[in-house]
Amino acid sequence: MMIPERPSLERRVLGAIDGSAASAGPKIPVILGGCGSGRTSLLLRLRDLIGRTQAQYIDVERIATTPERFLRLLRDTSPFSALPYGVAEGEPGARGAFDAALAFLDTARLASTAPATFLLDEFLELRTFESFPGLRSVLRDLIAALGASGNRFVLTTRYASRAHRLLRDAPAAFEIIHAAPLSAAEIRATLPGAHGDEHGLHEEEQDRERDELARLVQALSDGRPSYARAIAETAVSMASRGGPDPVGALASLLAPGGQLAQACRYCYELRLHRARGYGALKAILEVLAEEEPLTLTEIAQRLRRTPGSTKDYLSWLEDVDLITSRMKRYSFSDPMLRLWVRLHCRPVPPSEEDIARELHNYMQARLPHVEPALALAGGQPAEREKSWGIIEID
Repeated sequence: MMIPERPSLERRVLGAIDGSAASAGPKIPVILGGCGSGRTSLLLRLRDLIGRTQAQYIDVERIATTPERFLRLLRDTSPFSALPYGVAEGEPGARGAFDAALAFLDTARLASTAPATFLLDEFLELRTFESFPGLRSVLRDLIAALGASGNRFVLTTRYASRAHRLLRDAPAAFEIIHAAPLSAAEIRATLPGAHGDEHGLHEEEQDRERDELARLVQALSDGRPSYARAIAETAVSMASRGGPDPVGALASLLAPGGQLAQACRYCYELRLHRARGYGALKAILEVLAEEEPLTLTEIAQRLRRTPGSTKDYLSWLEDVDLITSRMKRYSFSDPMLRLWVRLHCRPVPPSEEDIARELHNYMQARLPHVEPALALAGGQPAEREKSWGIIEID
């Protein structure tokens, strides 16, 4: 399965940076999206669409170690030349190195002296520099420098709440764009095309199978590109005579050691370590995994904490976008992560029966109008096998 092309999103971003989409001139798009939402793949496609000699992709999360090393790696891997900047060779110090990095982002030009384009992936990670002497306002300094620069920039982050706060008073040049979930049509366009022939299907049958596979993958993955790609690829690779089985694929991916189990664990731990109150936050996530949405009072009662302290915990979870609040009721931002918590945040690893039961409930929530209910083989007594490798149950 290839990286999905997202023409409408790509056109919007390209139009923003070259100023063709608005009369106010070029914009600086800030792409917001959770884990697995396709931010990185979007930037890598933009790099290829713009041209690798005209656009530099920078994985900030990987190189934001010290300001000095960040500056060196930024320069060493760049296709651009920069105007001279008054920093002596050697170790200029944290403040000097960061200023030099901002100057490079501002002064770098193409060989034709045209503006350069920088694609900064997970730009909020530059906040780690604020622990160095003289660097107490790194992100504000970055926003000010980029907003005044003649170069072009696209920024991404997984932390939507923090980005909104940072950009509240930012220059008008910044434009927030939320990475929308993939549609079933976008997922279908990336599906392998060989499996239909393997089952002797006619062209119309192949089309129907791909349409149904894409629809189920979209529902199971909530349209998140990384989830959709894993489910679709695994479903096709596991295909039996009955055809690809996306539910069976998801069961395999969420089993201990499975690809999505590992991805969800990474997202869960990463966000919790970026927040305060690690243990209490895990407890709240377990409460919401049992039942959602819940009010502040309901969560406080289950947690056996005061409403005041519970409100703080909830605000810290919202700060790293693990939960959302609608009409004063809280729930997980990512349905797949909630499923993972139900399966893996327990004293023992989940059994096949546990996975089958939880996936049955997950399917009922994601596809409430599917009748009879869909479940995994082995989860309930079977009546007959469908072409998806899924079992119909009473």
